[in-house]
Amino acid sequence: RLFLQSVISRGWVTDSVAKALARQSVAAVKSTNASINVVFSEDYFNDMVVQTNRSLEPLGLAFRRGDSEVDGRVFWAITNDKGDEIAQMATQYSPNEVAYFRQLASCTAVEQIMTAPNETFCVSSLAALREVSSLTTRGNMTKAQAEIVLQSFVVRGWLLKSRHGRYSLSPRTILELEPYLKSTYEDEVLLCASCDRIVTKGLSCFVPECRVRLHEHCFNARKKAAKSRPLKCPSCDGGWSSQGLNKVGEEAVREGSEKSKLRRKQFTEPDVAASEV
Repeated sequence: RLFLQSVISRGWVTDSVAKALARQSVAAVKSTNASINVVFSEDYFNDMVVQTNRSLEPLGLAFRRGDSEVDGRVFWAITNDKGDEIAQMATQYSPNEVAYFRQLASCTAVEQIMTAPNETFCVSSLAALREVSSLTTRGNMTKAQAEIVLQSFVVRGWLLKSRHGRYSLSPRTILELEPYLKSTYEDEVLLCASCDRIVTKGLSCFVPECRVRLHEHCFNARKKAAKSRPLKCPSCDGGWSSQGLNKVGEEAVREGSEKSKLRRKQFTEPDVAASEV
């Protein structure tokens, strides 16, 4: 319980912080009960994760491991494994904010990001604010309030905002919404040829018809393993080099390509008076 409280208070934690919190939790409990004979180790942490997930399963929650798309760093987060995946992300927010995010995420922000052209998987600040404005015109939340909520999702790690002002999904959100993204955006979701996780930032094979995509750190691992041997695409057998591969993510943004291929042409106003989640 002490360990879970520590993780929940932080939202998500890196692998090293997760293990430090587990170690400190064990030490704290041992200090109050001398009869407990536990030695913290890597194996104990792994067993702790298994036991934690057994306890969380009846609640529809899981303590899951994720990996940063950029550098492959491991992190951990408590995620919702059933029900309304999107609404469950916003448990720290008020009912109005929860309803707003449910509408924003399911109808515009996530869809704009996932259907962005040229596999850019991001949306400009102007486009994001335009959609926020259209969703809050007749609601109980003003545009200024909606902007604050949008920024809070960046601060709390649900969305990323680049130095160019473009919004994309954070590793925490991809981990949380992975089943939702795969089922809703089956044609748009790209999976890494190495780790089989979702790719929204990385590299793509230069052959137009080839669907092979890789996180950059996964590509670097393949290159390191290949040593001096030529690196080839595992699907089309095309010769690879880091310079010859195309970009996936914000670096793939092209001039005049802001218009995404949104499926839904019209959106309903959010029910900002929805009951608490």
